[in-house]
Amino acid sequence: MSDFRKLGETIYASPQIAAEDIAAAREQGVTLVINNRPDGEADGQPTGAEIETAARAAGLDYVAIPVGGAGFGEPQVQAMAEALAGAQGKVLAYCRSGTRSTLLWSLAQAQAGRDPEDLATAAADAGYDVTPVRPAMDMLAARARN
Repeated sequence: MSDFRKLGETIYASPQIAAEDIAAAREQGVTLVINNRPDGEADGQPTGAEIETAARAAGLDYVAIPVGGAGFGEPQVQAMAEALAGAQGKVLAYCRSGTRSTLLWSLAQAQAGRDPEDLATAAADAGYDVTPVRPAMDMLAARARN
């Protein structure tokens, strides 16, 4: 059963999805699925290839930007920003709980100049906490303004 949490008008974050969730995503206008979870993180999780196959069969684009236990850095934030900028509709980003996807989204949006407070509120409304990356969000937003 899908648990798509709206972060904005064109973005949802979600805990791990299954191939069966792709139809629900498409019905909600999703055109791009972003996988932020590395394969093999937990027993029984669907592989990225399974989700990609289902997404492409449904006519959706798919991008893998895996974030493992070591965390993420500028390359993943940049990849997320590029994926979001290139999306031709709504985006569904997922990982184990949706938190990594939300953190990457918030950093990518701050880098684009969005207000970190608005991003934090949107994340909180969806049940996510961006406190761990808030200083980086503030820095990226300030850099975008200059």
